[in-house]
Amino acid sequence: MKKEISNIELSYLNIKDYSELKEVMISSYHALDNAYWAMDKIEKLIDIFPEGQVVIKVNNEIAGCALSIIVSTLELDDYHTYSDITSNYTFDTHTNDGDVIYGIDVFVKPEFRGLRLGRRLYDYRKELCERFNLKGILFGGRIPNYHKYSKEISPRQYIEKVKDKEIHDPVLNFQMSNDFHPIRILKNYLKGDVESEEYAVLLRWDNIFYEKPQTKAETIKKIVRLGVIQWQMRPYNNLKELLQQAEYFIDALSGYKSDFALFPEFFNAPLMAEYNHLSEPEAIRELAKHTEEITQAMSELAIGYNINIITGSMPELVNNSLYNVGYLCKRDGSIERFEKLHVTPDERKVWALQGGTNLKTFDTDCGKIGVLICYDAEFPELSRLLADDGMEMLFVPFLTDTQNGYSRVRNCAQARAIENECYVVIAGSVGNLPKVHNMDIQYAQSMVFTPCDFQFPTNGIKAEATPNTEMILIADVDLDLLRELRNHGSVMNMADRRKDIYKLMRNNKCK
Repeated sequence: MKKEISNIELSYLNIKDYSELKEVMISSYHALDNAYWAMDKIEKLIDIFPEGQVVIKVNNEIAGCALSIIVSTLELDDYHTYSDITSNYTFDTHTNDGDVIYGIDVFVKPEFRGLRLGRRLYDYRKELCERFNLKGILFGGRIPNYHKYSKEISPRQYIEKVKDKEIHDPVLNFQMSNDFHPIRILKNYLKGDVESEEYAVLLRWDNIFYEKPQTKAETIKKIVRLGVIQWQMRPYNNLKELLQQAEYFIDALSGYKSDFALFPEFFNAPLMAEYNHLSEPEAIRELAKHTEEITQAMSELAIGYNINIITGSMPELVNNSLYNVGYLCKRDGSIERFEKLHVTPDERKVWALQGGTNLKTFDTDCGKIGVLICYDAEFPELSRLLADDGMEMLFVPFLTDTQNGYSRVRNCAQARAIENECYVVIAGSVGNLPKVHNMDIQYAQSMVFTPCDFQFPTNGIKAEATPNTEMILIADVDLDLLRELRNHGSVMNMADRRKDIYKLMRNNKCK
């Protein structure tokens, strides 16, 4: 019968605890001979890696312990024994320059089993791994029930049956339930382990927050500040006035230290008023003549205000064909181009717009991003291809005239955030342009969407603008939450896809 518990405490192992620790080791490993560490071994572990040696105490009595070292995977033989990894129990394999924690031992006193104390010890190791910015945790896990099945099945078959819940193994089941994944079988791993017939399973836990040490004076940001411009359509006398208004918003977002400024689709449409005497196809082709100058001006603003600018979209003539394109003007001075792939029936009929073929992610100082223009967000295949390329944030500049048109973009954009476990940012225009054909009215409510899980808002909406009102929207998003979601979410859409029954691929035409 378990004692009444008044206190549970996790603390570093102290050599003064050795006598009590030895008793706990002996009782924990009753099936193994001489199953305890000598005092000098424990003393050395504490000396070379004090943070790696912890005990958990219940009512001030040692109930469990975890021992570990740091090793380099470059020096680690894929097929090793316990003696190898500990350098014949001297722990000379430990190095502060290593990249993984190697678990030497975890044990819980029999009378305290069932309290999930082992989980606390493993959780501590994971936190330690993250704190030290190591790639992950490795250890050789015993399979103590294997001796019952060794005459009928191989160790590999045994592991598969444990995975499939056909066989219960108290050690392996526990480790896999704590996100440790089997890598390979280790033969002759622990001498004298009769229950496992000296087999072990090399298990690994990956630190999803690991960052490769930088050799340059630059970092990829983890908390990203998004700036969204809900643009008012109003008359402008010339391009200079339009750029002045654009700079006003960029200046404001830069003042709040935003990392991105997102403009809507065809935000420069007011300049078509000058060509209203022409047909719609002729007028938009005149507008296209401003695209290069606007892009260059936006690039200069990106540098001057230290902000990445997504220019929304603008018409552009290429070999006498009209496309709907936009530019990512980075604050480092580089410029990248994106295209609208799906044009609406109205765009094709009225303006003779062509669909592009360029679909790709963009590397920024805030991670990988994708851009889909308006209607493209309604085709889930596009964002999935971008997500497969590592996209973490999807930007959707749009232009919708009616509320039902807006709802299509809005609802599809939110679905993309859930499906692809990413952030999605949409920006639209409001107001009206009575002197521009085919651009009479606009409806928009700009938003920032998140996946739907415990780390995020319950409704999947990080921020939302006031509908049909000119304003800027600013929101911070945490990229590390996406990594956590993709590896430990309540559901994992990206990981759980049934690639055995369907797949998504690009055609050669898609760049």
